[in-house]
Amino acid sequence: MTDAIKKLREKTNAGIVACQKALNEVGGDVDKAVEVLRKQGVALASKKVGRSAKEGKIESYIHMGGKIGVLVEVNCESDFVARNDDFKQFVKDLAMQVAAFNPIYVKKEDVPESAVKKETEIIKAQLQGKPAGALEKIIEGKLAKFFEDACLLEQPFIKDSGVKVKDMLTGMIAKIGENIIVRRFVRYQVGEELSS
Repeated sequence: MTDAIKKLREKTNAGIVACQKALNEVGGDVDKAVEVLRKQGVALASKKVGRSAKEGKIESYIHMGGKIGVLVEVNCESDFVARNDDFKQFVKDLAMQVAAFNPIYVKKEDVPESAVKKETEIIKAQLQGKPAGALEKIIEGKLAKFFEDACLLEQPFIKDSGVKVKDMLTGMIAKIGENIIVRRFVRYQVGEELSS
């Protein structure tokens, strides 16, 4: 059982007691225990969402010998959590994520309706001649891919591509017990075109 707990902790960052309870609930199956912990994390995180988060951390990350630079702001409820090693590592990972994947927005809700409309028009133009019955499903799938590319929280996490950034955020909220908000980020790249 201790090997299973260790494996589960490595996968989820959950505490020992939570891992033990989840494993007992599913008869020792690590994969099923991961799902149990995720569901608990989502439930716990949804209770924290409305709470004010005015503390936090701004992290910088410089990549490729000074060719790419990122600043990211992540907020939490208390200064105590802002100094927590897990929180600081999460913010650092987000800065690396922004450097590597170059998102435009933090979350889906930040994408202007005009951008979604424009993307939908482009997709429809690419799909001319496809059967009408399949069209909606294809558009839905391509829009999901657009959001995954454009939105930080929708992207596969840089350290585990099987998990989205928003799932890591939910797990962090559950683990720390405070609301955490990815507030904003900016990414600079030497030589990139400046918009006027």
